Amino acid sequence: MSTDTPDAPTDDAPSRAELAARVDELEDALAEATGDDGKKMSIIATKGTLDMAYPPLILASTAAAFGYEVTVFHTFWGLDILHEERSKRLKLSSVGNPNMPLPNAVAALPGMDRVTTRMMEKRIADNDTASIEELLETSLDMGVEFQACQMTIDLMDYDEDDFYDGVTTGVGAATALQDMADADIQLLV
Repeated sequence: MSTDTPDAPTDDAPSRAELAARVDELEDALAEATGDDGKKMSIIATKGTLDMAYPPLILASTAAAFGYEVTVFHTFWGLDILHEERSKRLKLSSVGNPNMPLPNAVAALPGMDRVTTRMMEKRIADNDTASIEELLETSLDMGVEFQACQMTIDLMDYDEDDFYDGVTTGVGAATALQDMADADIQLLV
């Protein structure tokens, strides 16, 4: 009776660890050959209030820290986040904000947006939360691409020189759509 069966492992067979290492090598080679070296995230930023400036910036910088290639397309009021002067004067709207601890009748009083904005700015400072400018600069240093919608630049009569250094201008909706199609994660903020 023969003990040589075709299913019996031989001493020449690679171990599971060796096979796993080879799979990793092949995946790396494939990624290098196709130019796909990691995951991609695409964010569309449409709002320009103080409370809506933070989500795309925090998500972008965090994703970049985890190795994602990140693009943030800013359109309409979201463009104010990329504007050097306007980004320092973003307001918090107290009217229609369901989480604002004020009834709308009080929130609609003249000057209430200024009051709620100052309250939020104080809370940001008291908690050592990064400013909009700090988050932008950190994100740019990490390789996040911030894109300014050309149609909105023209519509709102912005001067492209007023955006933070490193912001990509002249980007249209077709480019943003292609970026979203190529991304693993797409977010509209």
